[in-house]
Amino acid sequence: MERPLLGRGSALCCSYSSLKAWLPLLSWAPRYRLKWLQMDLLAGLTVGLTTVPQALAYAEVAGLPVQYGLYSAFMGGFVYTLLGTSKDVTLGPTAIMSLLCFSVVGGQPHRAVLLSLLCGLIQAGMALLRLGFLLDFISYPVIKGFTCAAAVTIGFGQVKNILGLDGIPHDFVLEVYYTFYKIPEARIGDVVLGLLSLSVLVMLVFMKKGLGSDDAPSCSTTIARRLVWTAATMRNVLVVVAASCVAFSWNAFGHPVFTVTGETSKGLPPFKPPPTSDTTANGTAVTFGEIVEDFGGGLAVIPFMGLLESIAIAKAFASQNDYRIDTNQELLAIGVTNIMGSFVSAYPVTGSFGRTAVNSQTGVCTPAGGIVTSVIVLLSLAFLMPAFYYIPKAALAAVIICAVAPMVDYQVVAKMWRIRKLDLVPFVVTFLMSFWEVQYGIVGGVAVSGVLLLYHTARPQIKVSDPGMLVMELGSGLSFPATEYLSHLIHTQALQASPPRSMVLDCHHVSVIDYTVVSELRDLLRQFKLREVQLVFSRLQPSVLEVLLAADLQDFRHTDSVEAAIQMETESLLDD
Repeated sequence: MERPLLGRGSALCCSYSSLKAWLPLLSWAPRYRLKWLQMDLLAGLTVGLTTVPQALAYAEVAGLPVQYGLYSAFMGGFVYTLLGTSKDVTLGPTAIMSLLCFSVVGGQPHRAVLLSLLCGLIQAGMALLRLGFLLDFISYPVIKGFTCAAAVTIGFGQVKNILGLDGIPHDFVLEVYYTFYKIPEARIGDVVLGLLSLSVLVMLVFMKKGLGSDDAPSCSTTIARRLVWTAATMRNVLVVVAASCVAFSWNAFGHPVFTVTGETSKGLPPFKPPPTSDTTANGTAVTFGEIVEDFGGGLAVIPFMGLLESIAIAKAFASQNDYRIDTNQELLAIGVTNIMGSFVSAYPVTGSFGRTAVNSQTGVCTPAGGIVTSVIVLLSLAFLMPAFYYIPKAALAAVIICAVAPMVDYQVVAKMWRIRKLDLVPFVVTFLMSFWEVQYGIVGGVAVSGVLLLYHTARPQIKVSDPGMLVMELGSGLSFPATEYLSHLIHTQALQASPPRSMVLDCHHVSVIDYTVVSELRDLLRQFKLREVQLVFSRLQPSVLEVLLAADLQDFRHTDSVEAAIQMETESLLDD
């Protein structure tokens, strides 16, 4: 009777392990300690006070009413606590996702919410099908080209708010032209407040760097250092609150000299399914299929960029803080966040590097810090929305410009030039095309990277030497696109020589071959036999040797070393 019980216990343990894999919360929650709670509360509060002004600002980038930034900022904290594998990552609206969202939905709230649902379904589906490896096909030059272009686009897009200008088109080229064209119409109040906000933010950033460490000061440090660190970390909320007080004061005295956010929807968003249809301004009904068709390539680009951005952040902080993440579980966490977020009127979100850095530096111990952040956002929605009326757009613009400025990494160009100049091609293509249309930039960069990758596959590095016998060393793997190139070189170097020469094919870098390669090798062996010379294979990997033996090639010879092949040829000539 004991065996069935043991078997049942083993099955329960197996089921619990599987459940822990899908719910990482079960791995750390049973070990939760009071000290962790204190650190998570501090980190969650700090990130929450950073999130609120950033969320309001990023909604502007997405072309949506500011409350949609907050709608998008709280669901990630709850979902990621259950499903996330990084203690540091915080999910919410970001500059890049906001820009991509605007490029696809054009500032239409209903479509932005539906986009969140569809992106979440794609991301969760990729996680369940273990398709995270597809992200590996987006190369680093493409990512850097896109982020640099996005930073320039987002940053310059806020200049109009710093200047208090209206009627500026969203197309980047036209935006640049009309911003400079309308400078004489700039509002003095907005310019002064915007430049002052920028100056204070930059000053606080340099003050924090001057402390010599990004981590939260310990209790042993001076009160002054702790105050500077706190003020620099909370710089966004301090600047927005101070600017709002200034705007409120001027408005109270009857001098509305600043462009403010204006009326916003009050209270928490209703929990309801996202709309699957829409209606145009003239009353024409737009079906779900037509909306999806309008999304076009953005429906592929946004989920991929969301996953790429978040996983890159998670890996960076996991390496920094000495723990590991589960990539496919991260995909699931982001996907479920976007799905659930669509039920509370959120637009697509991903991991935020800036807020994740604050979370890590403040000493967060578990993903539970995200719950505190989400509660701060919910409290803001419930009680502070009337106060958001007086937030100057110039102050939000300053917050956005300071957030995206570090993304312009001009040093990466010099590094690519030194390491591999060809990597500049996808970088430049992505960078330039992103100013035309954001998603086209990514698609164009990936296409160029793919062409370069295929070119190197079709033209592998081959080294030819002659230590008494012609030796051709394959510098990389061998697959069907390279067969014609290899055959051409062998014919040129050996078969068409006068007289024809024997050759050693050094294959120690080749680990896999396919049917096309085997067929070409069979023909080459026949050509060598007709000319009464030899083609000898050297240093074959066991897997490749097994395939070639199974192919039953005629006159197939192989040796364990190049020297042995040369000796074999020498003995053959002596026998002749």
